[in-house]
Amino acid sequence: MFPALWAVVGAAAGWLMRWGSVRLARLEGLEPSSKRWQVFGPPVFCAILFALFATEPMSLQQLALRSVFVLVLVQVIFFDMEHRLILDRVMFPAMALALVVSLFHQPWWAGIATGLAAGLLFLLLALIGSAIFKAEALGFGDVKLALFMGLLLGPLPTITALFYGVFLAGVVSVVVIIWHRSLKGSIAYGPYLAAGALIVLFQLGRGQ
Repeated sequence: MFPALWAVVGAAAGWLMRWGSVRLARLEGLEPSSKRWQVFGPPVFCAILFALFATEPMSLQQLALRSVFVLVLVQVIFFDMEHRLILDRVMFPAMALALVVSLFHQPWWAGIATGLAAGLLFLLLALIGSAIFKAEALGFGDVKLALFMGLLLGPLPTITALFYGVFLAGVVSVVVIIWHRSLKGSIAYGPYLAAGALIVLFQLGRGQ
């Protein structure tokens, strides 16, 4: 019964998150779309994820905290798919919260080190990609997302999450190439990294 109740909380949080994303988009000078997947996707996705996380053995405090991080990752997925942008207004508070939480883990410095390592790795990849392809291969939003993932998940889970994200992005890229019959074009990388983080965050809950 509780997962169903938490799904209702997730749906409400998803609606609120979509409402906030629309206003944040307008602050950035962007015009939000009214496509059904963009409007109804966040509340539906959040309801499903909240229900799944509520099936795992954890305290209400832990569940609420993880649900906040789920909201952040879902916001990244839908906003980046719609606007090709990961917002500092979302990532900086999320990184600050993940940093505080990481200090209560053992060893306390592991999350910080992992976040810095993941962020530096993606910064290096972004700079190399720009130098080789003369275009933005990875955005700095992806760099901040990788840093956030490191703070949130810790060393080995971050590696797993990044692997999932790269794998999902690779599969989608192949599908796009086949569909359009062209090597031209690009995809937003952030949604797949965020999806990888969600998978691992759920797995961590199961492992408790």
